[in-house]
Amino acid sequence: MKVTCGILLLRSSNAYELGGYHRGMTEPTTSNQGVEASMGILHARIEDRSARVAVVGMGYVGLPLAHAVHEAGFQVVGVEHDSDRVRALQAGTSYLGTASDPIFKLFASSDRFSASMSEEGISQCDVVLMCVPTPLGENREPDLSYVKSAARMIADSMRAGTLVSLESTTWPGTTRKVVQPILEESGLTVGEDLFLAYSPERENPGDATWQATSIPKLVGGVNDQSRDLAAAFYAAVVEHVVVVSSTEVAEAAKITENVYRCVNIALVNELKLAYEQMGIDIWEVIEASATKPFGFEPFWPGPGLGGHCIPVDPFYLAWRARQSGGATRFIELAGEINTAMPEVVAKRVVTELELEGAKPEGANVLLIGVAYKPNVSDMRETPAAPIFSGLKQCGCDVFYHDPHCSTFSLDEDLHTSVPLDIERVHNSDVVVIITDHDEVDWQMIAREADLIIDCRNVMQGLDVAGRLVKA
Repeated sequence: MKVTCGILLLRSSNAYELGGYHRGMTEPTTSNQGVEASMGILHARIEDRSARVAVVGMGYVGLPLAHAVHEAGFQVVGVEHDSDRVRALQAGTSYLGTASDPIFKLFASSDRFSASMSEEGISQCDVVLMCVPTPLGENREPDLSYVKSAARMIADSMRAGTLVSLESTTWPGTTRKVVQPILEESGLTVGEDLFLAYSPERENPGDATWQATSIPKLVGGVNDQSRDLAAAFYAAVVEHVVVVSSTEVAEAAKITENVYRCVNIALVNELKLAYEQMGIDIWEVIEASATKPFGFEPFWPGPGLGGHCIPVDPFYLAWRARQSGGATRFIELAGEINTAMPEVVAKRVVTELELEGAKPEGANVLLIGVAYKPNVSDMRETPAAPIFSGLKQCGCDVFYHDPHCSTFSLDEDLHTSVPLDIERVHNSDVVVIITDHDEVDWQMIAREADLIIDCRNVMQGLDVAGRLVKA
């Protein structure tokens, strides 16, 4: 292992000594003069910031990445298929919550940023970064339709000497087996007049500590030349670049990070149910276990997983393992446990209402939070959705309050966040805490609610006047 000017080189070898990664180093050299010339031209453009960079997909991943690239001094084109988003980028109006307002306003006023809906935004670019969704299909199989569509658009418009980097989380082998063949339909050949890498996004929306530039950036290439150029580019944008031996290793590393979290969250969710039957508070147990200074990392239970990565990635890996003849029973079980948690919560709400002598039919249920995590407006894969639906199916009148999500689309219905005040809490038969936003008046809820079902342990330490149930 070797560290050089912010570049961490894993499995150091002569191959990894090739290529310039920071200002002042010589241009990369290879045995092929044509490839060497292409690399030299692009490397020089990266060094003097004359390279134009396209970011395909301006969502929760693409926007902060485009901002980091822009701040590094590059000309940036944000490519979006959604015309409303393009207009918002041009007008400086955020579609990702108020926390992103400064970036949108900066882009709208900058002469180094433009927004485009078509491949025209790519045709004059030297570097293209793919930040498109990778959801699951109806049978929980990988859906790479966005990746394939973006790759085709890039293939139709890119020029020779372009560096393309996929950032979307996906199964190991996607860059080489899916993206590369599509790009080569252009007539360009990867490793000769086209360079292809994988560098997984590691965004954590709402995190004030770790930003796009400070999170270490993994980089793997389909060949040495692609790897070296990608490392050079990312080193111009972020503080630390970690080079690995292939795109497959980088893809596997990203998916492993999220599977690690998934299985540990599933473990504590299962422990919560087991300890509950014994009359033991799982939250206190984890706090006690975490006092051990080694060999234990605390994970916390909840109402289910949300966000694009953790609920999705284990199924990507399980699918790929099956295709390769392997098995991931432990990972699939963890996914099943976490997927079942919203139903567990909904059933618990009904049970506790009945214990209070209230019928579920017509009961007023107030959900606190529909975002998948605190202090953000991101509702992707939120556990609030199946909880909301499950309670409605039981006949409950369900309302929600979320300071970050003014509207919530569910089952073709659009719901609106209700004000959180004493009257609303008093009129609710039960208050269910799903997301622990900082802006919520938890003291008021603790003081005024008759029944609270707390899925996040936010009532811990507060003087709760009514009945409190941890779920």
